Amino acid sequence: MIQVQPFDRLGRFRNEWLNAHYHFSFSHYHDPERMGVGGLRVWNDDEVAPQQGFDPHPHRDMEIITYVREGAITHRDSLGNEGRTEAGDVQVMHAGTGIEHSEYNLEPTPTRLFQIWILPARRGVEPGWGMRRFPKAPGSALAVLADGRAGADGTALPLYADAAVLAGVVRRGETVRHLLGAGRAAYLVPASGAVTVNGVALGTRGGAAATGESELAIVATEDAELVLVDVVA
Repeated sequence: MIQVQPFDRLGRFRNEWLNAHYHFSFSHYHDPERMGVGGLRVWNDDEVAPQQGFDPHPHRDMEIITYVREGAITHRDSLGNEGRTEAGDVQVMHAGTGIEHSEYNLEPTPTRLFQIWILPARRGVEPGWGMRRFPKAPGSALAVLADGRAGADGTALPLYADAAVLAGVVRRGETVRHLLGAGRAAYLVPASGAVTVNGVALGTRGGAAATGESELAIVATEDAELVLVDVVA
């Protein structure tokens, strides 16, 4: 089954520096029908104004993935990590036993990103952070950016969750396929462009939840940049 949530039906929050859209219930936005997909609990679509950002704040027992769509975000945390993640790249933070971090847009233009939270497979792991740059050329398959599934080959950023984050660029008229194992689900968002997912239309920055499907055939109806999370259903 493919269930689509169009961008204009997402939850919303806005202040003087943050323009946020929520795919699932988060903060003051609550919809009992939008509580996540399996272990995927948060997918926020954030626009952060220049020279602004999230002040230091704590997390525990969550895998937090940031995919930057435009601009860059600068991370600092209580472990002494610091790094700048730019468009098309990804960072992963393991909150584990506890970590405090800040995320700032130190660029001259707005930064747009997806922040994704996935429940860990076990609690109390050692906290940590990492980022990686990935190829951005179009291909016939989505690249694995972060992976905690059984059999992960170690080429992606690690996750303490039975989940994976994938991304890629697909040209209009081309198809990419993603296999889903038994008992698994996926959530797909086009950061740009539009696609069909097993024949169901999905527009820019909307989300498609796939459950009970063994394979996803993703056809680009426009040039599209895709981000997909594969999780236990």
